[in-house]
Amino acid sequence: MNILLNIAIVVVTFFFMEFVAWFTHKYVMHGFMWFLHRDHHEPHHGFFEKNDWFAFIFAIPSALLWYLGVAHQNDWLFYIGIGIATYGVAYFLVHDVIVHQRIKILRTWNNSYVRAIRRAHKIHHKKMVKEGGESFGFVIVPGKYWEKKSI
Repeated sequence: MNILLNIAIVVVTFFFMEFVAWFTHKYVMHGFMWFLHRDHHEPHHGFFEKNDWFAFIFAIPSALLWYLGVAHQNDWLFYIGIGIATYGVAYFLVHDVIVHQRIKILRTWNNSYVRAIRRAHKIHHKKMVKEGGESFGFVIVPGKYWEKKSI
């Protein structure tokens, strides 16, 4: 039974992280930390962006919870840290590998989810400034970006 609770903690944390990511993207990355996120919205050359610092910033709570969970024998903290890290891996795969194709693998993926997430992200990147954007989520795609099948 304990393993099911631990899995549930990871899954709930993973899905909660989409809200945290949306909120952080809208109000922090497009807010007071725009100086780090701006280059992600501008044409640039090279592999790395200042925006990549967010990967390290967002890894801190996960690593801290892993450490505290192990140090204090607290499964809750440890598995919340695992959920955050799992979301980080999903974010990297969806945003950097599939959407922006920063790593040239999975380039041929073309299913309805990939098309929807690319459509949503393209709308987000239409704005080259921090104000007035939309579609701040990373992994969960709002319904309006999915293809509408005619009946």
